[in-house]
Order: sequence, then structure tokens, then C-alpha cells
Amino acid sequence: MQLNPWALTGIVLVGMVTFYLGHRSSRFASSTHDFLVARRTVRSRRNAAAISGEYLSAASFLGVAGIVLKEGADALWFPIGFTAGYLALMLFVAAPLRRSGAYTLPDFLEARLGSMALRRFSTAFVVFIGILYMVPQLQGAGLGLTTILGTPAWVGAVVVTVVVTINVIAGGMRAITVVQAFQYWLKLFAIAAPTFVLCVVFIGGGGGPTAGSLGTPAPPVFPEETTVDVQTPVTLEVAVPTVLYADGVVDGVRSDGVVFWSPEVRPEVGEGTELRFPAGSPVPVVTGAVTDNATWLLPASDDITDLLSTYSLMFATFLGTMGLPHVLVRFYTNPDGKAARRTTVHVLLLLGLFYLFPALLGALSRLYVPQLLVTGQTDAAVLMLPSAVLGGVGGQILGAVTAAGAFAAFLSTASGLLVSVAGVLSTDVLPGRVRDFRLAAVLVAMAPLGIALALRQDDLSLSVGMTFALAASTFSPMLLLGIWWRKLTWTGAMAGMVVGGTLVLGALAINIISGYTGDWAPWFTVQPALFTVPAAFVATMVVSKATARRVPDDLNAVMLRLHAPDPLGFMRDRAVARFGQAEEKVRPGRGGRHRK
Repeated sequence: MQLNPWALTGIVLVGMVTFYLGHRSSRFASSTHDFLVARRTVRSRRNAAAISGEYLSAASFLGVAGIVLKEGADALWFPIGFTAGYLALMLFVAAPLRRSGAYTLPDFLEARLGSMALRRFSTAFVVFIGILYMVPQLQGAGLGLTTILGTPAWVGAVVVTVVVTINVIAGGMRAITVVQAFQYWLKLFAIAAPTFVLCVVFIGGGGGPTAGSLGTPAPPVFPEETTVDVQTPVTLEVAVPTVLYADGVVDGVRSDGVVFWSPEVRPEVGEGTELRFPAGSPVPVVTGAVTDNATWLLPASDDITDLLSTYSLMFATFLGTMGLPHVLVRFYTNPDGKAARRTTVHVLLLLGLFYLFPALLGALSRLYVPQLLVTGQTDAAVLMLPSAVLGGVGGQILGAVTAAGAFAAFLSTASGLLVSVAGVLSTDVLPGRVRDFRLAAVLVAMAPLGIALALRQDDLSLSVGMTFALAASTFSPMLLLGIWWRKLTWTGAMAGMVVGGTLVLGALAINIISGYTGDWAPWFTVQPALFTVPAAFVATMVVSKATARRVPDDLNAVMLRLHAPDPLGFMRDRAVARFGQAEEKVRPGRGGRHRK
């Protein structure tokens, strides 16, 4: 693969600016208060940009376009769900959560239900969700550097881990807030500018050869003779009979010549196989992708499983957002509940603007880089599209812009996840000092790195969707019922988390085993939220009813604090010393003043 010097320059610049902003901001971080919640002085607009920066992960920057390329209209539910989750967060959670005065999600649950056992149990889920969500960020970094620079997959994962860990241990939340706000605007530019340019080129009839019109019912075709190198084993489907040349292993047999594939057979192509397609050949797709354009353009078919899978995805994304620890911890940095709600409104605007562009890039990818449907590496579409459309220096420069944006996506989301999980570990497992936070950050960073290097890469949006399902099935019931239902007890909350978490983790285990043994698992192991979320709510409410005498004694005072308007003055921030020893007291006057 030819090295793109522009892309290398863009990635290095993003890394340098990220490190510089983090180092500069970390000079003002001196206490646990700074490291956990940036002294609760982050203004609404900056906090909204920071939230958007960490929320727009590899699944958003790369995965949405890749899954649109692969699945078509059905994939649009991903950006819709990712954005709509903040509407539910704004309406039901944001302001009461900030008024609770908590520092972490387990801290909120203890403040509401008065149980240390529940706090410890929820800590385990926070850690697991954070690590599970960080894995696709590191895998995406490996994919990005492999696609652009030709480096081994482990290089990108290691680079992101090192940069993020250095920033986090230097200044925690205070350091990464400015970094993430900057990275949102960088990502918006990095995806919007290439989209505008590529759309202008496409509408003007320029650019490289295309795979046919998306309006035709036939499958896409290779516009010229195309060679595809299969790096990981895949099982393919073809819509029409296809003749090609194969050099490698096909269906377990060594092949070095012409092969014929029919729609009735799903050929299995081994690792390292080279496939050469004549010009005009229909494009095979990996199992699960849409083979023809007519189906690609339409929403879910009449099959009931497609409809249920869509509803399950909606459950996961709509409710999962409010259960993601790295999202919730951001609202603790606002000065009051009103600012938290205002922040969420701004986030909705910023996310809605961003998600306009990946869908367009996904559609263009089906025209210009159809070979990704053969290898299954559809998450690389955003990175490969500029060179496929323009070629030459112009394509390399646009590719460098998208590469810089993708690298920013890996860094910003990984930073937020690392801060949220390290904060929970340092306050619930360790004594809670600044050095404990730094130790926790290093330990947490190592776990997802090892997993990312050990597991094979799946579609980024799908793997992140499983994380959303876990968050929706564990913390979403706790937050909604804890804020709005007076009869919730800590035993009911724990029962709901056990039921919802066990079901999702069981589905995840089955799905992983299935992926290595022939993809035999049913659809609900990929999208389990339709069943796991209601089960968690029912378990929580039934057990709470059965243990009604365990309702906290201070219920009235806590509910008043959660729902009373801010000017009444009932909000009280929980002291750092409540769950750990700060290395020094907060110094008045250094935190700055909150502005809208």
C-alpha cells in the first residue's frame, strides 16, 4: 500500500494538538474535584461540544457510513437512535441527575437508594460498559491507520491508548474538556468538507468510474477489472451467477483459476485469498449485507424478524444513551440543573448536524468502493472514498482530512471513557486521591487494549450497539425509576441490573461464539434490547414492590432535591471526602466563572 504523506501529517497534527491542549488545561487541575468533574464550572456550550466530541466515536465517524454502505435504508436508524437518545436524556434525566450532586453514576445510586452494596455492584457494570465501549474505538484506530498508512492493526490501538492515557493522568476531566470540544469541531469539518466536495464532483459527473446507478434494482458491478485481497475469512453471497478468478482457498479447497458462484451457494473464502473480477461483474457481498440496490434503498422487508430487530435497535439507542457512564459524567460538570438541560439541547443540535454527512458518504461508497462489500471491511469506506472519487493529490488531501477526523474520534471517545471509568475505580475501589485516579486510568487503559488486540474486528456500529443495549438494560431503568418512581428500592434496582445485564452478556457471549463457528446465532443475540430492557424494568418494579419496607428513610428529601427548581437552593453537591480523600482542598477563584 502506498503511503499517503498528507494523511500521516494530519494524524500527527491531531495528536500534537490533542496533547498540547490537554497539557495546557491540566495545569489548572490540582484536586480530586478537578479530575472528576472539572470543578463543576464548564459552561453549557463548551460542555455540549465536549459531549458531542466524545459521543461521536468510531461508530459514528466510520461505522455509520460503513453500515449504510452495507445495509442501506435500515442503517439510518443508527444515527437517528444515537441522536434521539439525548432527547430522552434531556426530558427525564439531565437536570435531576445534576441536582443530585453526585460525582459518578454509582455515587448517584447510593445517594438515591442508600446502599453501598448497590454502589459496589453498579461499579462493576460501569467498568465493564466502559471497557466494552472502548474496544471498538481502539479497533477503529487500528483499521484507520492500516487503511491510510498500511501499518499493522495494533499500531493504531497502541498510539491512541498512549496519547489518551497521558492526557487523562495529567489532568482528568479538566484536561480533556477543552480537548473534546476542539475535537468535535475538527470532526465536523473533517466529515462535512469532504462530503461537500465529493457530492459536487459526483453531481458534476466527474470522479472515477462508478458501480452503476443506485436506482437500478440490479446489484452493484465492478466498473473495471478489480482485484480484491481477502485479509480475513469471509462467507459471501451473490445475487446472480458470477464468474471470477480466485487464487487461494475457496470452500476449504485450494484454488488457482476460474471459479463459478451461484446464488444458491455461499462460498467461503479463506484468509490471504486473491479474487479478480472482470469488468461488469456483479459485486458479491459478505453474509448479512444487502446484495441488490432495490432492497438496499427500501426499509425493512415484510419479514417480522427485520421489524423486531429494528425495534430492538431503537430500544437500545434511545434508552442506552442515558445509561452510558461517560455521557452521564459530563452532566456532573455543569453548575446546576438548568445548565445541564441547556447543554443537552445544544448537544441535540450538534449531533443532528453531524449525522447528515455519514449517510451521504455511505451512499457514495456503494458507487465508488464496492470492493469493501467483498472483504467486509465497510468501516473503511470513509477513509477510502476520497481517493476512489478524485485520485491524485486532491484525493490524498481529502483522505488526509477524513483520517485526521477519524483519529480525533478515537481519541475523544476513548478519553471520555477512560475518565469516567477511572473516576469510578478511584473513588469506589481505591481511596480516591489524585494519584489513585492516575493509577486507575493506567490500569483501565490496558484492559481494552488487550481485548482489542485479541478479538477480531466486527462492524463498529454493531459492536457499539451491543454496548448501548447493555447500558439500556442496566442503568436506564435505575435512572428513570430512581428519578421518577418513589417506590424503588435498592434490592429492586439490583435485581433489575442482574436480570438485564445477565441477558445482554449472555447474548454477547453467544454472538461471539457464533461468529467463530459459522454465524448460527439468531437475530436477537445481536439486538437483544427489545427483550432485555422490558425484563429489567419488570424485575426492578416487581422486586421493589416485594421489598417496599426498604424504601430509604430520606426519600422525601432526596426527591425534593432532584426535582425542585434550582433557584430554590435545595441542590447540594456531595463532598469529595464522602467517597475519598482529596489531595488538597478546592481553591476558590481558580475555577473560572460559568457562562452560558
